Amino acid sequence: MQLTIYQHSTSAVWADALFASALQRSDNPDAGQVRQATAAAVRAYGGPGCAERVAQEFGDHPENAVMRMRWARALVSEVFGSAPGLTQQIRTQQSSMTATGPSQPAPVITANGR
Repeated sequence: MQLTIYQHSTSAVWADALFASALQRSDNPDAGQVRQATAAAVRAYGGPGCAERVAQEFGDHPENAVMRMRWARALVSEVFGSAPGLTQQIRTQQSSMTATGPSQPAPVITANGR
């Protein structure tokens, strides 16, 4: 059996770090706060540690984790840059979310917007 190592993109690491940070959507963070929160989370947990926290939250509270990760990805793409159209796609999907989660499984959005 061969092990495969998956390399996260930089934006995925930042999104995981923002997800793992104490920053909340209700804080309406500015770009400086996002940069500070992601840097602090990476310093505290490391990239793999942030990913572990994301995985734990998806296991414990998947409905909330989906909404938080969409928020984190959209904010990271605004602050650090992203593929064209990614931020708008994430926001469109967020607006269709309810408090109890999506009405159907959310599509996976890749860096190229597909």
